[in-house]
Amino acid sequence: MANKNLIDLDAMSKKQLDMLIKKAKKIMENPADYRHACDGKILATLFYEPSTRTQMSFQTAMLKLGGRTIGFDNPLNSSVAKGESLKDTMTIVGGYADIIAMRHPVEGSAMAASMYAGVPFINCGDGGHLHPTQTLADIVTLSCEKGRLDNLKIGICGDLLNGRTVHSLIKALSQYDNNSFVLISTKELQVPLYIIDILEKNNCKYEFSNDLASSISDLDVLYMTRIQQERFASKEEYEKQKYVFVLDKEKLAKAKEDMIILHPLPRVNEITVDIDDDPRALYFKQALYGMYGRMALILLLLQDDDFMLKDREISVIDKRCTNPRCITAREEYLPNRSYLKLGMQMCDYCDKRIDW
Repeated sequence: MANKNLIDLDAMSKKQLDMLIKKAKKIMENPADYRHACDGKILATLFYEPSTRTQMSFQTAMLKLGGRTIGFDNPLNSSVAKGESLKDTMTIVGGYADIIAMRHPVEGSAMAASMYAGVPFINCGDGGHLHPTQTLADIVTLSCEKGRLDNLKIGICGDLLNGRTVHSLIKALSQYDNNSFVLISTKELQVPLYIIDILEKNNCKYEFSNDLASSISDLDVLYMTRIQQERFASKEEYEKQKYVFVLDKEKLAKAKEDMIILHPLPRVNEITVDIDDDPRALYFKQALYGMYGRMALILLLLQDDDFMLKDREISVIDKRCTNPRCITAREEYLPNRSYLKLGMQMCDYCDKRIDW
């Protein structure tokens, strides 16, 4: 089976990623050719948590393609505030729009929403789980600025546990040959084990580090992320972590001249402002590349009948997911869905192991 829903970049083959990058570059080179590509089409942007770049990037992408947008950027201004379920919201909006882009604070909400949308669905971030379209922005940037997506040494720094952009980026770049990763974080914020499983499955070299200054010298790419206050149980826990990793001029002086600095934004305190004018700092340009990547994605999902994303084999079981942050803990009508990985049953919504 195949579908038109981008929940996780796992569903996109390397060939499809390359196809999307190629399409994005064509749009960049000749934007006027695409001004009416989506005439008469409607994109719904449903943002259950705050966003600047992702939401406006999608809206701008659709407008530049000739389409229109509807949606909300605050669930309190919708029927969600009255207790409407995710299923009912998606069913209704899917009748109004031709394609839906959604951000939601709960892990696994994207998979759940796609089951009821009835139109192509794009995950714009589901809690601390995944953020595939940010990764599209990242790989378009890398392809344009480095000229390749392989043979890269990538340092990823900050909140690697809750950073959904981090998880999606590692998944994507691990498909390309001879990429290696330096995972720079505190012990408490290291990447989840399932990400390590992906690196090992793809035979990617990786190492852990707790010191940015000593790890920067031989990197091709430094991907900085903020420490996400909204993912911590208490302000005290956040305060212990927020100033641990800061990229400043002193550290940057140790880096290669052709290293590039990426960041999914927003920036809080992890990159000092005086670095913004350094030619290696590409995080603002990265956001513009992301718009072109999203234009390409919208076109492929709406117009290319052969651009289908693969489904994984799902089973319906009696056991409920035990992850308290999973969408199944909130939307109780959802069926118990799992898939088999390394002999273990994994939740189809949040990708956490189901404990028996």
